Amino acid sequence: MTAVLRSLVYLLLAILITAPFGLLVTLAVVLPMKARFGVIAAWRCCFMALCKYVLGIDYQVVGRENIPATPSVILSKHQSAWETVSLQAIFPPQVFVLKKSLLMIPFLGWAFAAVKMISIDRSAGSGALRQVISQGCERLKAGYWVVIFPEGTRIAPGQTRRFKTGGAHLAVSSGAFVVPVAHNAGEFWARNAFVKKPGLITVSIGPAIDPAGKTAEEVTTLAEQWIEAEMRRISPQLYPAADLANAAAS
Repeated sequence: MTAVLRSLVYLLLAILITAPFGLLVTLAVVLPMKARFGVIAAWRCCFMALCKYVLGIDYQVVGRENIPATPSVILSKHQSAWETVSLQAIFPPQVFVLKKSLLMIPFLGWAFAAVKMISIDRSAGSGALRQVISQGCERLKAGYWVVIFPEGTRIAPGQTRRFKTGGAHLAVSSGAFVVPVAHNAGEFWARNAFVKKPGLITVSIGPAIDPAGKTAEEVTTLAEQWIEAEMRRISPQLYPAADLANAAAS
């Protein structure tokens, strides 16, 4: 089966499973959060199965031993739509920081709202940061992990963007650990690409960063340095030799 045909079959099946599950999560809003996440987990299993058996995309995890025992803030590289689902299979129940407008998407957006994702108004400026901290502290206290993509948007493999400090501010305010995550999903599932390439994605989890006694800027720098160095280890072919030498020396 060609990559184009695989991608077409995947798209059709993904639409078929997302609509009913999204509606089911929405209807389950009267049930406890654990039940709502149970529905999400079932959908996630279907999604991961489609990735593996239809698209030919599988994954491996490096550094599972670095996952803390308490709810933490995950700062992850963002290259594709794949990690927005797969991280849920790797870490305990979690919520994401997302644009409030996404809650209006039929089925999927309704499901986001039902499991209390952290929705922010990006046009609010400093108000958006307050929303992240306020809602994030509530979710962490309730026992849920918080996932933030510090680059703010999906970035093509081999490229980077300055990390924003919102996730670190949440960690400093709540006292929760920061868990840096690097991966190369974009090499197989590019941003907005219809055709996905089969292959093995590597997800690497770094040592947890304790925010105690650190500023948000210091926490962000530590996470960024680890993630970018690890990206160069995972995908050395995408970075110039001089860049690799600098990363090795840091």
